[in-house]
Amino acid sequence: MRKSIKYEKAIFAGGCFWCMVSPFDVLDGIIEVKSGYIGGHVENPTYKDVKSQNSGHYEAIMITYNPEKISYEKLLKIYWMIIDPTDDNGQFHDRGKSYRTAIFYTTEEQKKAAQNSRKLLQDSNKFEDSIVTKILPESKFYLAEEHHQDFYKKNPVEYKEDRKISGRDEFIKKYWGEEYWNIFDE
Repeated sequence: MRKSIKYEKAIFAGGCFWCMVSPFDVLDGIIEVKSGYIGGHVENPTYKDVKSQNSGHYEAIMITYNPEKISYEKLLKIYWMIIDPTDDNGQFHDRGKSYRTAIFYTTEEQKKAAQNSRKLLQDSNKFEDSIVTKILPESKFYLAEEHHQDFYKKNPVEYKEDRKISGRDEFIKKYWGEEYWNIFDE
């Protein structure tokens, strides 16, 4: 009898979800990456609600992955490399509460792994400032509107333009350099 694979999910908030999808989407073992909203107090929020900074939601991604092909720890490692974990008022050129960083754990094992990875990053002294990324329990995840899903594929010109002016790539290069690109080969 063939063994059934149990997929798992990881939820990360790291600023604009458009820029969060592509690094994970290309990895072996990733089933899908969905953009959405999490952590707020408004039911069924829209992009307009979240962008207004009044709904309490984070823009986030939910990654469905095969743990037999990719580990949660590797997802965490990539996550830390694509965000500024020291900025509590947004990410890069996107400012406001909806663009803050957070890891939303779905199990106690994920919570421990996230806490451990945050401590290792803080202890590495890679950043002068303290790590402010929150580690929070999973709450209701609302899918973003369809035109936000796979935005980098559907609107490559607008995506590249937004990514270019965001400052995210310069940040990755400054703090991680070749180490960032090498993780995709591991």
